[in-house]
Amino acid sequence: MALVPKKHEMPTQEAKVRARNFNEVALGYTAEVAVEEAKRCLHCKNAPCVNGCPVNINIPDFIDKVKVGDFEGAYGIITLSSSLPAVCGRVCPQETQCESKCTMGVKFEPVGIGRLERFVADYHLKNNVEKPTLPEQKGIKVAIVGAGPSGLTCAGDLAKKGYSVTVFEALHTAGGVLVYGIPEFRLPKTIVKAEIDNLKALGVDFQTNVVIGKTLTVDEIFDMGYKAVFIGSGAGLPNFMNIKGEALRGVYSANEYLTRSNLMKAYKEDSATPIMKGGVVAVVGGGNVAMDAARTALRLGADKVYIVYRRSLEEMPARKEEVEHAMEEGVEFKVLNNPVEVLGYNNPENPRDPKNGTVTGIRCIKMELGEPDAKGRRRPVEIPGSEYDLDVDAVIIAIGTSPNPLIKNTTEGLVVNNRGGIVVNEDGLTSREGVYAGGDAVTGAATVISAMGMGKVGAKAIDEYLSKK
Repeated sequence: MALVPKKHEMPTQEAKVRARNFNEVALGYTAEVAVEEAKRCLHCKNAPCVNGCPVNINIPDFIDKVKVGDFEGAYGIITLSSSLPAVCGRVCPQETQCESKCTMGVKFEPVGIGRLERFVADYHLKNNVEKPTLPEQKGIKVAIVGAGPSGLTCAGDLAKKGYSVTVFEALHTAGGVLVYGIPEFRLPKTIVKAEIDNLKALGVDFQTNVVIGKTLTVDEIFDMGYKAVFIGSGAGLPNFMNIKGEALRGVYSANEYLTRSNLMKAYKEDSATPIMKGGVVAVVGGGNVAMDAARTALRLGADKVYIVYRRSLEEMPARKEEVEHAMEEGVEFKVLNNPVEVLGYNNPENPRDPKNGTVTGIRCIKMELGEPDAKGRRRPVEIPGSEYDLDVDAVIIAIGTSPNPLIKNTTEGLVVNNRGGIVVNEDGLTSREGVYAGGDAVTGAATVISAMGMGKVGAKAIDEYLSKK
């Protein structure tokens, strides 16, 4: 059979339509297309794609099951390694991980591994009503701090081994960044809920509205009879540019903007936490979060949305697919530009003017690329005298996040690095016995799948630690 050089296209909503609704953009493969895409896999003996997967899914074997229409068999193989396949199939950067290692990709387009994973997971969620079997219980309690991808993965792996697992989550809904950070049009909340329901069926207990460091401390968790703790609290502390005007009304961190839209339904007319709808919006940054914020602003009714990024399009860290989708939807990219000041309205003749202190624009300076920095990306350099003003009504800062200092400030003996990340060894063990950590709480803002990988490492290490006690 002749090799098919290109992966099968993912059907999507039409750009002009989807830019004004929150329905999922990508519509997913049909069973027939999934089987045809699976047939492109060469089932390499050395399986380089597996090495590219942070949770080491047996990709060739699950794809072989898809080839013959055994979708439940494929799901069983995936879930031996991943607790969140429907999530990963949607938001993982497969193009730089498993698919970048695909042998087909040497001469042709790689196999659509992520699209197949999504199809298999969605098929299972739609067609299989059986819940996972509750494992035989060990009677040993383990606590997980944070219900994001790292914590959920660690919880799932430990629950499958029979541990009594409790997940403590600060917000009122479990899911972490999967529910507050990633918009509905990329990751429907029903998908996240279904994955969490599977964990509940394994016996995982979720305690929401519990802020570790305030409601409970790590030491108090141990006093409650838990034998180990995994910290997967994420990186929810937004970074700012520290430029003039960032305190003006109409300036948001991307974290706040997305959380209020995704989790607090701030787009509703009667919302208790409304956010700006309409007008002209500038989003500062070039990562996936910046794309999410820009595309959310469009869906909230913005008349115009800019992405302002200090490097070129080639250096932009966001997934290529997300950049393309944003462009198709009408987001304008102002690359090689950097804000130096947020401009605001001021009426000195009327200090009570309600418009005082609101955003009217940003002052930008044009950039050019110089020598590579420590990460190998060419360093942006300001072009003297190139400043100009851009009229906008709102500014969203999406230049990264840092781990929240609350846990490290309330946990004696927990060592952190100069970026606020918890220091761990190769097994995820912190400086405290019985305390493990992973995900963005350790690395700073990174990908969902890398956080999941660290959750798996932590679960394995906790099992080994408790087995010796």
